[in-house]
Amino acid sequence: MKTILTGMLLLVMAPAAHANSVPGVPSFVVECPGKLLVQADQDGPVLINSKEAETKAINDRRFEAKGSGVTLSIILADDDSVTVSSTGKAPNGLCQSVDD
Repeated sequence: MKTILTGMLLLVMAPAAHANSVPGVPSFVVECPGKLLVQADQDGPVLINSKEAETKAINDRRFEAKGSGVTLSIILADDDSVTVSSTGKAPNGLCQSVDD
């Protein structure tokens, strides 16, 4: 009985765990104006200061992420470089890549 309940719980929780995974989101780490650290793994999620943002695909090369009072525009160029810009409560502007 305990095994069945555990299995059912995992099935119910699985979609929630991948709710903000968006196929095509590139992997990147940038700092945006207002000292916002933004990072994403391939196919999401996007994190703004370590908090998961609500992310959606505009098309296969453009994405939007909202959270922490800002909206991020994420653009994947033809050469696979990533450009991220922010608008919202922090100063608006272009985000800069963070070197590892």
